[in-house]
Amino acid sequence: MHLEIGIDCSDPDRLADFWEAALGAPGRRGDGRPYVQLLDVPGLPPVYFQRVPEGKVVKNRLHLDLFVADIEREVERLVALGATAHEEVHEGGERWRVLTDPEGNEFCICKEGGSAAGA
Repeated sequence: MHLEIGIDCSDPDRLADFWEAALGAPGRRGDGRPYVQLLDVPGLPPVYFQRVPEGKVVKNRLHLDLFVADIEREVERLVALGATAHEEVHEGGERWRVLTDPEGNEFCICKEGGSAAGA
């Protein structure tokens, strides 16, 4: 068994641009009709973007947690790439920031060494 992460979106090329830069992917393949896949990112399963006709309506039922050394520096970097910063959460002794990618998909920026259970 292996795992891939598929992200539905209206514009696979645009969303791949964001996530390629955000995750430091070495490139991608596909023309966005209907898929674009990021080339291998060390430590991650394959990530691809699939064009779908409907837009995002409610909160994701699945989201990504990115663990980094400096939360605020990473939030600034991702906002510069096109993310939108939302709330800061403190729960169970952990702290993280909630962001959305350019198509409104939620993800969290967490402190390296923290726990994913709270985010």
